[in-house]
Amino acid sequence: MDNKNVFVAIALSMSVLLFWGAFFETPKKTAGQNNAQQAEQNNNQSSIAPTINQPLIIKKVTREEAINKSKRIIIENDNVIGSLSLEGALIDDVSFKKHKQKVVEGENTVFLSPSETENGFFIETGWTSIGNKIKVPSNSSVWTIKGNNTLTEKSPVIIQWDNKEGIVFEKKIELDNKYLFKISQQVKNNTNNSVELFPYAQMTRNKIPDDIQNFYIQHEGFIGVFDEELKEDDYDDVKEKKIVRESNEGWLGITDKYWMTAFVPESGKNFKSTFLYEEGFKANYIINKPTVINQSSTGINELRLFVAAKEVETIDAYAENQNIKKFDLVIDWGWFYFFTKPLFFVIDYLFKISGNFGTAIVLLTIALRLIFFPLANFSFKSMAKMKAVQPEMMRLKELHKDDKVKLQQEMMALYRKEKINPASGCLPVLIQIPFFFAIYKMLFISLEMRHQPFFGWIKDLSAADPTTIFNLFGLIPWDPPSFMIIGIWPILMGASMWVQQKLNPAPADPIQAKIFAFFPLFLTIILASFPSGLVVYWTVNNILTIAQQWAINKKTTVKTN
Repeated sequence: MDNKNVFVAIALSMSVLLFWGAFFETPKKTAGQNNAQQAEQNNNQSSIAPTINQPLIIKKVTREEAINKSKRIIIENDNVIGSLSLEGALIDDVSFKKHKQKVVEGENTVFLSPSETENGFFIETGWTSIGNKIKVPSNSSVWTIKGNNTLTEKSPVIIQWDNKEGIVFEKKIELDNKYLFKISQQVKNNTNNSVELFPYAQMTRNKIPDDIQNFYIQHEGFIGVFDEELKEDDYDDVKEKKIVRESNEGWLGITDKYWMTAFVPESGKNFKSTFLYEEGFKANYIINKPTVINQSSTGINELRLFVAAKEVETIDAYAENQNIKKFDLVIDWGWFYFFTKPLFFVIDYLFKISGNFGTAIVLLTIALRLIFFPLANFSFKSMAKMKAVQPEMMRLKELHKDDKVKLQQEMMALYRKEKINPASGCLPVLIQIPFFFAIYKMLFISLEMRHQPFFGWIKDLSAADPTTIFNLFGLIPWDPPSFMIIGIWPILMGASMWVQQKLNPAPADPIQAKIFAFFPLFLTIILASFPSGLVVYWTVNNILTIAQQWAINKKTTVKTN
């Protein structure tokens, strides 16, 4: 790939990103906010559902202390482990068994934590009433166990709370073999009067997670699909203003880079969703139409709760098997999703064959080079001819340095004679831009890439190369600051780009020549902090390009006299 074209491509790409954000993303967000405001106004006018109000007091204790202070039901299957607090019937302790916190350490990734902890993140479900006329369970209500005291995929649990006024609340909680909780809420009315209650569910996160990326390439924060329309709201947006929406079908939750929580309300029941900041970040919904429970009868409401690792096959299976529309969008595939997602399945297939994700990246790179081989061949032949006529072009510039019109005429005549199109190198670059961004996106967001090793010192392809030239790649016992981490693979990438640059015609403009000479170093520094999987891809792609370019240059000759 011609470095001049690389420079142009990057400039164009940045322009796309900037102008897309200015003209599409911002208006979209504004429109979403306006819609949310309108929805809130409509709700205030038409919805009779009461407001969810469960006060939260954060005591800031350790996670272990918070878990041990209340009686609990153990939660465990092959993928999650944790517990449910009988105080408040809160699901507030969930860790992922197959996804560890660090490559070396064997501790499970902790996701949900009790409200009293600094990183509290917990789930509550229940009922509320207009004017709080009916005594309903709160976060401090202590539930009792009916029968089994361990929640597994083969053994659901049932808990109960009596308001001592003739109404008994009951929850049946089920767990599948992955990440899906099914919660059936029952209200047994033993009074002489009918009652009206509104089912709700709420997730609360005490603070923005410490490891949030805040990177434009992936959304982290509030997410939902309402009547088949995807809505994404950042933490800052929600902290600034409450966002309210109504829908007849959909789901809502909070998404991290690799993890997510989501509610799926009972199908066919209109609900009001609210994203807000109040004693923590909250995502909740409430069914707008009350459940009427006559005397000596039982009212039932069901919901689905996902506390999940964002595994592509798992999420896609839930979307299809549970008939949840657009649930797969909880994984942020980006603008080029029609490239990104298929590329993921290709690289995942190659991983299953090779047994190594780094090898899969190399194989994918080779496959893409083969696909683009004819296009690149055409481009490289044109660039080789451009390089071959450089001496003649310099002679013409010297000969007609005082006559720009004549110079232009002579150069165009030379291009026609040698059948050279100066712009021919741009088309292959432009066509490959979507693929580059798709691969970048895929490598950045894929949970499947997390903690996957390559060979040698690369233990995690989703993280930056851990070596650095500033301590001679570990020979000197010194840990440089993060901005000085420039590893072996970024250096190999920069070196390959420099070699590639030498195979292309040098820019005639001295300033451009200096910029292009500096460009490999610039990208080396920039890409040093990127996922090493992406750097491996770029390096291998450069090496294959160098080989193709060198072969074409050796075979290309032109006549200039």
